[in-house]
Amino acid sequence: METRKRIGLLTSGGDCPGLNAVIRAAVRHATLSYDWEVLGIPYATQGLLEGKAVSLNVHGLDSRGIDPLLSTGGTILGSINKGDTEAQADQIIAGYQKLGLDALIVIGGDGSLAIMNQLAHKGNMNIVGVPKTIDNDVAFTNLAVGFDTAVNTIVDALSRLSYTAASHDRVMVVEVMGREAGHLALNAGIAGGADVILIPEIPYSISGVCKHITELRDRWNRRFAIVVVAEGAKTIEGQERYYTDSQGEIRLRGIGDYVADQISHFSGDTIEARVTVLGHVQRGGAPSALDRLLATSFGKAAVDLIAKDDYQKMVAWQNGVVVSIPIDEVTSNSPILVDSHHPLVETAKALDTYIGDL
Repeated sequence: METRKRIGLLTSGGDCPGLNAVIRAAVRHATLSYDWEVLGIPYATQGLLEGKAVSLNVHGLDSRGIDPLLSTGGTILGSINKGDTEAQADQIIAGYQKLGLDALIVIGGDGSLAIMNQLAHKGNMNIVGVPKTIDNDVAFTNLAVGFDTAVNTIVDALSRLSYTAASHDRVMVVEVMGREAGHLALNAGIAGGADVILIPEIPYSISGVCKHITELRDRWNRRFAIVVVAEGAKTIEGQERYYTDSQGEIRLRGIGDYVADQISHFSGDTIEARVTVLGHVQRGGAPSALDRLLATSFGKAAVDLIAKDDYQKMVAWQNGVVVSIPIDEVTSNSPILVDSHHPLVETAKALDTYIGDL
């Protein structure tokens, strides 16, 4: 008779909608289909470092018969995206061993997967990865958990801002997340009808932006505009805009203010530009239907890989089905940036959206 497995599950890096849906699917499938024991590791590697875990089971996730995890944002296990993991590698590996885990499901972005993959190689840990990030920059998967919901959140914000922009004949500059990748800005910009989309991968000019805005007014009598700019986009001089937070961490922010100031200055203050930084609102809220479907499929597939003792793999979404990819290949090819010849870039151009000086 096969030995009953004990598996762990953790969420690492920035939170996003859909994490709890992955947890829900993995716990339900592991307990109902395989009768395994599932432990939730609180706060990712910090939980392993301290050897802490909480028991997860189907009944424990229910509230009076209602299963809330499918639609709940964030992560019930908590998450961290900082710390000196390399210096504490031995203690983290010891925590995995102390908990007696047969395998560990790691729900994270490319950075978290890379870190856990290194630990797995060093400590002979069995891991299976689940990609999640609103940046959607993990290699070999068309979608990562959280991306679709974040796009929908931005599109809703663009719709709301369009009305106030039109009421006052203003240019609204909307700064969105994405780190060094422009997927979030590109997808949300197109879906939200932005007039200008600025992403890290494609150079732009303020003259090009202002020319496009002026043409909207002169040719179409369109007296307002929506400009979506990714947080990782650079200034004309090729510099990133960032700040240092209270914890000493460097965070991207400020490119929206730069673009708005440059538009006003270049136009001789004839264009009034206002800035909205969406910030962490993009990470919040209930997951979309697509993210729930994706998260559920990933959670189930991750458990099935463990059942086959097929480790050091990441589940991925390709052409509407879940496949598995070696994590070594994923991390060596991540992050995936926007190609200037991407079909969505061509779509934006075809719809008269300024997307840089291509």
